[in-house]
Amino acid sequence: MKEANKSIIILMAEDDPDDRLLASEALRESKVANELHFVEDGEELMDYLHRHGKYTGLSKQPLPGLLLLDLNMPRKDGREALKEIKSDPLLRRLPVIVLTTSQAEEDVLRSYDLGVNSFIRKPVTFDRLVEVVKVIGQYWFEVVELPPNSEAAVK
Repeated sequence: MKEANKSIIILMAEDDPDDRLLASEALRESKVANELHFVEDGEELMDYLHRHGKYTGLSKQPLPGLLLLDLNMPRKDGREALKEIKSDPLLRRLPVIVLTTSQAEEDVLRSYDLGVNSFIRKPVTFDRLVEVVKVIGQYWFEVVELPPNSEAAVK
């Protein structure tokens, strides 16, 4: 992994505490060295990205470089949050990976229509989750060129 890419924060919007724990463990197991932050629903996600509420202290910090987004969350679901992110000039370049249990073809189509970068169904086994996280890390932090996020801090 490129040294500079270790500083890129991964933000995961996930309401299930077990899935958050598994994601943390999978990240550690797959040796992806990036910092992982969590929000529990779409409202909290938007507060985090806009540095509102309890996230105002992050206003001088760069935005996350990658978002892992669950579709089925309370208050504001991932579909609504994705639409809001991709229509916001300050956020639209944020790479978003939908990571969900949804089996609905409509969710795949709608997610891509809204501008998602990848759509991944959550693996059912931990070993497979580790493999998926490793591939995500390799692809997003070693292969592709990500947009700079240091200038993306909300002012």
